Amino acid sequence: MEVKKKKFGILSDGSKVSLYKVSNGDVSFVATNYGCVITSLLVPSKSGAVDDIVLAPPTLDSLIVSDASFGGIVGRFANRIENASFTLNGKDYPLDKNDGENCLHGGFLRWDKLLWDEVETVEFRDGAGVIFSRTSPAGEQGMPGNLRVSVRYFLDKKNNLEIGYSAICDEDTILNLTNHSYFNLAGHNKGSINSHLLTLQCTQYLEAKDCIPTGAILPVEGTVFNFTTEKSLGQDINAQELQESRGYDHCYCIDHSKSKFVSFAQVREPVSGRVMTVTTDMPGVQLYTANWLKGDVGKDGKNYQSRDGFCLETQMYPDSPNKPNFPSCVLKAGETFNSTTIYSFKW
Repeated sequence: MEVKKKKFGILSDGSKVSLYKVSNGDVSFVATNYGCVITSLLVPSKSGAVDDIVLAPPTLDSLIVSDASFGGIVGRFANRIENASFTLNGKDYPLDKNDGENCLHGGFLRWDKLLWDEVETVEFRDGAGVIFSRTSPAGEQGMPGNLRVSVRYFLDKKNNLEIGYSAICDEDTILNLTNHSYFNLAGHNKGSINSHLLTLQCTQYLEAKDCIPTGAILPVEGTVFNFTTEKSLGQDINAQELQESRGYDHCYCIDHSKSKFVSFAQVREPVSGRVMTVTTDMPGVQLYTANWLKGDVGKDGKNYQSRDGFCLETQMYPDSPNKPNFPSCVLKAGETFNSTTIYSFKW
């Protein structure tokens, strides 16, 4: 296994953007140092057909203008912070209001729209991958401290795509990192994901109003949020409880009481036979059914519409800086944050 590099394009300031391809002979992915975006993920079907199962724009120019965070790394704080502000160590930090009165995915300066300045390729006998790194200076997105962050994409011979995060800051800060890939296990250009079958071993979810957690942690039993037994994404997606968010856009609580790493999700696409399993050490996962896609330009001439993909974004709980009963998202000065999420495939 090896990493192959090729040109993707040039930014307006003359910076060169590259693509990095990793293949194990069956599964392959392509990622770019622009936003750490996973632009392609090729996986076989039970019939032997190989399809690209992640949604993404076809060119660097179209990726730059897209606002859907296709396949990119979101930080410093993924998801929403209510009223675009938080208090840390007695100091108030105002943030960008880019989602009504709230801050979403870091505000107007998004990490998936930045060129990451360091790239390292890694090759081992059992796999290969690429590491993207950058320094987020103090004050970027309104956040305290100089934060050094690295993201590792690694594919092994067992068809596991591992996403590893590492960060350290010289001041106390808040941190919530995730990858925002949109999946469609039938193929990125095959339309609705309503027939995908999801199992989520999560018995609780965060109650939300206007996509902001109220602070209440509720049981999924007896609700449209229950995926503890396999259920199609489309079965309840038009329920009244989901009208406000136009579908699923909710954070589920992952139970780590028995293990640090938990395989909490399985998604099965019946026609292709593809199955994706997700394992993480993060406390939460945002299930998002691409409710706000409106004809976004995609690969192979496809225009992506609402519910053409789904996201399983492992992360800290949204608005956790303002919810003391949620797991803490505070990264102490000098301490190293490490986290791993694995997307595993079979067919």
